[in-house]
Amino acid sequence: MIIVHHLNNSRSQRILWLLEELGLEYSIKHYERDSVTNLAPPELFHVHPLGKSPVIEDKGMIIHESGAIIDYLVRKYSTNQLNPILESQEYEEYVQWLHYAEGSAMLPLLLKIYVGPLGDGGLPLEPRINSELNNHLDFIEASLQGKSYLVDDQFSAADVQMSFVGELAVSFGLCEQRPHIVAWVKRLQARPAYQAALKKGGPYRLAD
Repeated sequence: MIIVHHLNNSRSQRILWLLEELGLEYSIKHYERDSVTNLAPPELFHVHPLGKSPVIEDKGMIIHESGAIIDYLVRKYSTNQLNPILESQEYEEYVQWLHYAEGSAMLPLLLKIYVGPLGDGGLPLEPRINSELNNHLDFIEASLQGKSYLVDDQFSAADVQMSFVGELAVSFGLCEQRPHIVAWVKRLQARPAYQAALKKGGPYRLAD
C-alpha cells in the first residue's frame, strides 16, 4: 500500500487529493509543524534526508518532490485520463505546467511569505516580488480565460499540481482582479476527491 508522509498545512495535501482522484488505497503518516517556527518536525528526516513533505513510499521506493510524485502516480496508476495522450501537443503543455508550478510560480509566493515578517527590512525586495507575482498570476489568469481547467479544458493532474499556487494567491488576496483564477480554485475545491482528501488530511490553512 502507498504510504504518504503528510505534513499539515502543506503541499502534501494535493498528493492526498490526487490519490483520491485515482481511487487508490493509501495510508497516511501525519506530521505536525512546530507551533513556534512553523517548520516540519525532525521526524521527517528519518524518512528522507531533506526532512520535507510530501514523501511517498511505494513498492520499496521513496519518492519526494510533488511534481515527481504526481508524475509517478499518474504514470503507474491512472485509469481515468488525468494526463493527455503521450506525444500530443496537450501532453507537452501538461508537462510544462507540472514543472512550472514549483520551478517558477511558487518562488515569488515563497518570497512573499519569508520577506513579509521582516517588516521594514524587507521593503527593498517588495517591488521585485510584487512585479514577479503580477507577472506569473497574470499569465495564469490569461491561461484560464475561457476555460475551466489548464490543459485542453479538461481536468488533469496539472490542475492538482498548480492548485497550491492558486490557493496561496487567493488566500493572500492577490486575485481580487483575477476572476478566472478564483473560479478555477473554487472549481477544484468543490471536487468530491478534494473534499475527501481534506477529511483525511486534517486541517488545511494557508493563510491567517
